[in-house]
Amino acid sequence: MVERIFSIVAALFALAAAVLLWRNNLPAAFVTATLGAVAWFLSYRWQLRAKVIADEETSNDKETNDEFDEE
Repeated sequence: MVERIFSIVAALFALAAAVLLWRNNLPAAFVTATLGAVAWFLSYRWQLRAKVIADEETSNDKETNDEFDEE
């Protein structure tokens, strides 16, 4: 859910940067594009974090099952 919000924010910042670039406002376009890149990286971070947590849960479940199998 959060990663979807950051992706939408990143797209909106990219659109705003394109409009500012078209209007020849280069400093504002640069700042807006930078904020869009930060939002995209945050989205990517949340996706990776969710994947790592899911992988840890499955590995913990596997370790628990392996312990019971050994007994």
